[in-house]
Amino acid sequence: MKIDLIAGARPNFVKIAAIIHALETIPSSFSYRLIHTGQHYDDKLSADFFRDLNIPLPAHNLDIGSGSTASQTGGIMMAYEQLLLLEKPDICLVVGDVTSSMACAITAKKMQVKVAHIEAGLRSFDWKMPEEINRVLIDSIADFFFTTTKEAKHLLLESGKNEQDIFFVGNTMIDTLLKFKPHFRRPEIWNQLNLEEKKFLVLTLHRPDNVDDVKNLERILNTILSNVGNLPVIFPVHPRTAKTLKELNFIRENLHLIDSLGYLEFNYLVERSKAILTDSGGITEEASILQIPCLTLRENTERPETVTVGTNKIVGTDSEKITEALDELFNENWKKGGIPDLWDGNAGIRIANILSKLSS
Repeated sequence: MKIDLIAGARPNFVKIAAIIHALETIPSSFSYRLIHTGQHYDDKLSADFFRDLNIPLPAHNLDIGSGSTASQTGGIMMAYEQLLLLEKPDICLVVGDVTSSMACAITAKKMQVKVAHIEAGLRSFDWKMPEEINRVLIDSIADFFFTTTKEAKHLLLESGKNEQDIFFVGNTMIDTLLKFKPHFRRPEIWNQLNLEEKKFLVLTLHRPDNVDDVKNLERILNTILSNVGNLPVIFPVHPRTAKTLKELNFIRENLHLIDSLGYLEFNYLVERSKAILTDSGGITEEASILQIPCLTLRENTERPETVTVGTNKIVGTDSEKITEALDELFNENWKKGGIPDLWDGNAGIRIANILSKLSS
């Protein structure tokens, strides 16, 4: 079986690493080519992952770069189509919900290549999120569905998908987290600020609703910083967020804006933090496994198991709710989370074994 593995954005590489490591345990059954779309092109957002996560350099880099969603989608589709005209795989495997996954899934399907979706069936039911549109589009045309939870499988069944095409396998992002946890690496900011375990917080923000409006971002930051005492807040800044922060010129003594961190460095901080505040879905999964309190600065989540089982709490961006959640955190009343079913580090192996059966 020939498989195209599509990656283009930071979370893609984390998820795809587990699949690559699993496929290489049964190399006689597969050949694969890793396609990097270039959607994320900063070293910290892509190139470092090849080294840190021990995955091979891509067979092809489409070098799409930055741009509007429409221009990125069109560019990826045209570039991937040219690869498929030269050589078609048996399966195009896409992960998650980013533009790269959606664009390549559509292109593959139009070229009569079967599509497999890792993290199928996730839904926030929030149509303002570009990722929600991508998830629904991919699932509407995919041939095989690999889910992180039983609930996602049930949703796919309710939408009319055939049960024999749906596989509850667990979470490849957790495979990578557990595999590389012993190798987390202390970032420079640790020594620069003399950070101490459980005496700082980590913040990430990149959703358009949170970061594109200057006043909204200022209100969120002011609310957080007014309720954490003097504890340092470490804020690795996403390129999208950096544009608004530059316009805002927001400066506080205990807010530390730093460049994006590599995977091993970022999770070193998360594992030792008092809590993480984020609008990222994937980080809520990692925080739950690391048993770190997580405040989601969104009104919904496509990963409800991080709330019902894990350490995550939906806080939204309302100042009062953020304040209440931080009070709960500092009063040591945060819930103790558990581990969702099959988030055990073996999702990649399950996927590889299923693909092996599909190829026979």
